[in-house]
Amino acid sequence: MSVLLQLAVALGLGLLVGLQREKVGDHLAGIRTFPLISLLGALSALLVPLAGQWILAAALGGVAALMAISNVPTSQTAREEMGLTTEIAALVLFCVGALVVHGEMAVAAVSAGTVAALLHWKPTLHALAQQMEAEELRAIVRLALIGLVVLPILPNQTYGPYDVLNPFEIWLMVVLIVGISLAAYLAYRVFGQNAGTWMSGFFGGLISSTAVTVAYARNAKSNPQVAASAALAVCIASVVVFSRVLIEIFAVARQHFWSLALPILVAAAWMALLVGVQSIVDKGPKAESESPDVPSNLGIAITFGLLYAGVLFLAAAVKNHFGEGALFAVAAVSGLTDMDAITLSTAKLVDAGQVSTGSGWRLILTAVASNLVFKGAAVVALGPPAMRSRIAILFGATLLGLAVIAWVWPA
Repeated sequence: MSVLLQLAVALGLGLLVGLQREKVGDHLAGIRTFPLISLLGALSALLVPLAGQWILAAALGGVAALMAISNVPTSQTAREEMGLTTEIAALVLFCVGALVVHGEMAVAAVSAGTVAALLHWKPTLHALAQQMEAEELRAIVRLALIGLVVLPILPNQTYGPYDVLNPFEIWLMVVLIVGISLAAYLAYRVFGQNAGTWMSGFFGGLISSTAVTVAYARNAKSNPQVAASAALAVCIASVVVFSRVLIEIFAVARQHFWSLALPILVAAAWMALLVGVQSIVDKGPKAESESPDVPSNLGIAITFGLLYAGVLFLAAAVKNHFGEGALFAVAAVSGLTDMDAITLSTAKLVDAGQVSTGSGWRLILTAVASNLVFKGAAVVALGPPAMRSRIAILFGATLLGLAVIAWVWPA
């Protein structure tokens, strides 16, 4: 990348944050100051070969000093309103400019975008913090505990006869699943509580599509006129399951991601098309959504870790004794109530070269099909006839599509 292009990118990222600060009327730094700071960071990095590493530290120290001087309060009111957000953002943008020059374009762009988002969402984040209940705060602390305290002390080596049980990697999967669920729950608290069927189904699918299915089926049972809306929410949640699956594949088997993801994306698109048609055809009263339970319960986290380890061990044992074909029975049973364990274990086996990518994504789709059958059975047991018929048609068409994809897609 040419020097001029690097400077232009640094300037653009500074403008992104500066525009947000200017919009809210920040007195300290705005649409001109932030681009200058990111440009200074880029220029300082360019000068390192000529002046040495000290130039970066000196320039960063100068920015910090200027920010401190500019923020000296001139009245009691100013003292009460003092904060460090803009100052810290300025220091981050200096580093962003330096990162651009060092070739870390993606890191720089993500960092600047994150700064802009955090600054823009100040009222929302403050409201979330003030409204946060004790159990939600405990959930965040538990996530920090299992991710920052427990995970680092676990041995990072494999044990067992099939050489697949790694305590560190097993617990890392626990952290991943709890993190996804907690992030989805917090996003639901911010954006989805009053957003209707679509948003409830979306966030519910990221947290637990099975829980969404049970909740909406019970709701429709006691209030049959909302059967169409309840069925739509269940189907939306089931589509979103594919997103969760793709996140897990990317986290575990990144180098095989596209080989595994493409047929799964086609399956997701097919089901999304069916859901879109249903949403156009069916009109009626909206079903009331139930707020999901706070995730990150330590007991549930430990249970998932044991389940994941069990599925991983069973899959390795079955493949060793009976071949890849027998793994489909494991996927069908495991996928009934939990997609995470079989998805992660399959991706792990593919990444280790123990299962082919063609078998890998077919195993995951088998688990998806099994999960749909289980949720369909839950609707039959708990929901009204009108909801059962809609779910039967949509899930049946989805299962047919999954079978066609598995049949015609190249191995």
